[in-house]
This record gives sequence, structure tokens and C-alpha cells, in this order.
Amino acid sequence: MTAGSAGPVSAGPGPAMLRKGGGGGSAGPGAGAVAPGGGSRRGSLPALVSAHPLDEQLPAVFADDDFALRFVSGLDIVLAPVFTVLDCLEAYFTPALAPEDFLGWLTDWVGTELDGTEPLPLRRHAVASAVALHRVRGTRRGLSAAVELAFGVRPRITESGGATWSARPLGPFPGASRPALHVTLRVPDPAAVDPYRLRSVVAAARPAHLPFTAEVTALPSPEGT
Repeated sequence: MTAGSAGPVSAGPGPAMLRKGGGGGSAGPGAGAVAPGGGSRRGSLPALVSAHPLDEQLPAVFADDDFALRFVSGLDIVLAPVFTVLDCLEAYFTPALAPEDFLGWLTDWVGTELDGTEPLPLRRHAVASAVALHRVRGTRRGLSAAVELAFGVRPRITESGGATWSARPLGPFPGASRPALHVTLRVPDPAAVDPYRLRSVVAAARPAHLPFTAEVTALPSPEGT
């Protein structure tokens, strides 16, 4: 899934507010940009106009009151980002458009197996696919998908379980007598992969009752090289 770019330049309703902004795809005031200290800079934007100016809602007796008009115009500056966020609220919960700082909350809410250091497009994809992954959590398919999502490489999985059938009763049970699970991640540079991170992902996505081991190994060299 590719990251969409968004961020309001006006307080008008509709998708027009999702056209311009800083960072890799965002919505709402401040374009969802992340401040150097790690916090959000979402707030008032220069020349941001309120979608519902208060001076138009004042009683007629205040229509020519300069002080009242100037007073409520100050409140409009405070309320304009609020209205803009509400107008863009759907985009905040759309993984392709959510501001980067808000996306961090979404990754926690949907229970992704990420640590926040992954590239932004990968985090957006993880949030978008979280529900599908939860459906297969604890299965071989779910474990493989979780590891591949976190490291970009499909792992090799060996396990003790098995399945078979027999035309006669009391046939031998398939698989090994001792439960076990082993995950191997083959990458060009094993030193670039954190083995503890791999263990953490496997521990979260494996069948809960299975003891496991995990290792990172180098890709075998092509023959003749």
C-alpha cells in the first residue's frame, strides 16, 4: 500500500483538505508533521480559515460591534484546526492517509507486530492488513506473514505437528512426540537483523503452546561464486 499525501490548506469540507502537507502522507492541521522532539506539530496553520466563523452566528446587535467581532475572530483561530480535523476525521483512520504521528497510535490500537522503526509505507501496510493477520494468528500462515511483514523476508518454518489419515483404527500419530517450532530467517547480511526482534515477533505470532527457537542465517551462496 502506498502512502497518500494529505493535509488541509483550507477549512472547506471534503477531500480538498487532503491535498497538501508535509511528511509522507497526512491529514488535518499541521499536516501531521512530527516535531524534532518527537511530538506532533499539529495545530494552527497560517491563514487557516474557520469553516464556521462565529461572527456570522452573533446576534444582529453585535454585527457592528468592532470589539465583539475582533474577540470572536480570536476564537475562530482556535477553533479552525478543530473543525478541520473533524472534516478530515475519516482520513485519520485510513492507513494510507493518516498523519505519521497518528499512525503510531493506530499501530498500537490494531496490535501490529511493529516496533516503530520500520519505513512509513511498511507501517501503513501493517495497519491496513492487521485484521487479516489476526484471523490467521497462531497458524503457520499467520506466523510466516508476521515475520515477512516485519523483516521483508519469508521465513523457513519447521514444526513438530503433522496430519495424516489411515484406513484402519489405531494408526500411528503423525509428527514428532515433542512439540517444537523452529523459524529460520535467511538474509544477505545476518548482522543487519536483530535476532531479539525476530524472537519477539515469533513469540507473539506462534501458537501459544509451542516452545520455539529462532535464528538468522546468511543466504547460501550461488553455485560457482
